[in-house]
Amino acid sequence: MGADFGYRGERLGLPQEGPGSLVGTGRRIGALCVDGWLCSLVAYGMIAHGNQSSANLWSTPLFYTVTVLLLATTGTTVGKRLFGMRVVRLGGGRASIPQVLLRTLMLCLVVPALVWDRDGRGLHDKAVGTVEVRI
Repeated sequence: MGADFGYRGERLGLPQEGPGSLVGTGRRIGALCVDGWLCSLVAYGMIAHGNQSSANLWSTPLFYTVTVLLLATTGTTVGKRLFGMRVVRLGGGRASIPQVLLRTLMLCLVVPALVWDRDGRGLHDKAVGTVEVRI
């Protein structure tokens, strides 16, 4: 109601544009779709050997495992890399393993990822003190 909140990420100490700035919702959803699609494809072709019901069973655990491994080691997944983004601690630096484990678990639960604050951070990011930034 007339209050100026500034740009997204200003209150977090992040730049308005360029590397280190907050990633928009479209990029985040796009990266999630790419990662989910790749995990579903692997589950369908390699794990379930073409059995659709078995592939559905393995898709989420595979997504969780791949996401945790990639975020803990590189700070990014295949989808995030394609969309030019990375998960970091709010103060800067790579997210710790416990942060990545909890963040990914909450992401797999879906609901925390659908609730955002005014900066566009989901509850899964707020709960563990991480943020998705441009690289």
